[in-house]
Amino acid sequence: MSVRRPYRSDVSDARWALIEPVFAAWRARRTGPGTAARVHDLREIVNAILYVNRTGIPWEYLPHDFPLYKTVYDYYAKWEADGTTQQVHALLRDKTRRSHGRSAQPIAAVIDAQSVKTSANVAETSQGIDAGKKIKGRKRHVITDTLDLVLAVLVTAANVHDTVGGKLLLDDLAAAHPSVSKVWADGGYQSSIFNHGAGLGIDVEVVQRPRTKGFEPLPKRWVIEWTFGWLMQHRRLARDYEALPQRSRAMIHWAMANKMSRALTGESAPTWRIETDIPLISA
Repeated sequence: MSVRRPYRSDVSDARWALIEPVFAAWRARRTGPGTAARVHDLREIVNAILYVNRTGIPWEYLPHDFPLYKTVYDYYAKWEADGTTQQVHALLRDKTRRSHGRSAQPIAAVIDAQSVKTSANVAETSQGIDAGKKIKGRKRHVITDTLDLVLAVLVTAANVHDTVGGKLLLDDLAAAHPSVSKVWADGGYQSSIFNHGAGLGIDVEVVQRPRTKGFEPLPKRWVIEWTFGWLMQHRRLARDYEALPQRSRAMIHWAMANKMSRALTGESAPTWRIETDIPLISA
């Protein structure tokens, strides 16, 4: 097999070593017709997914030195459907928390939502209008820990109120992370979410905005803005291009996996800014 030139989005040997056991176990469980011949290099499939995730290109525009785009998308869809993508994400999140001296299970979290525009391939039934943000598209309901790592994520039409999505998200949080007893939210959430959280053993507290003019980071809540900022650096997430909401959720998990694996191995995230030697001209 010919060796291709590396792309900046490729996983390094160190990053692949972190997640390779998950994919090795996945392949070992595969049985039935057509599974005996191990044709595709799973590391190359991961590289292709991260290429799409980071650059934002359509699947069919994958460079020819990757596996066929239909094959890559088939793996992407399978891993989303059987929980493999979420397993990789959870593994890296636990390792990242431990690297910061935290236990794998958090006790406090932050909740917020982000509305984004959709592409033309998204069905009308899968999108809506966020009247407050004046955006037609989808909404990402996200809960992070205090290190800005995603604990739970739900993708809905943009017209779904933050409180409605927040209740569903709290259900997911309580099931996956029963250790969380405190969640900070902003003033956009209605009082019913407090009662819903209390029923799950979670104290939901609104962090009030300061009365002073100008921008000021909100205590305890500002970390989730880091998460949204990081997601938007992945061009596939600058707009929602996925036909299915659950595939949008998987894109978020892949973006976070990219972030966490780089942090764990001490690799800096590549920039897409054009670097030149043109000197700055002072006014």
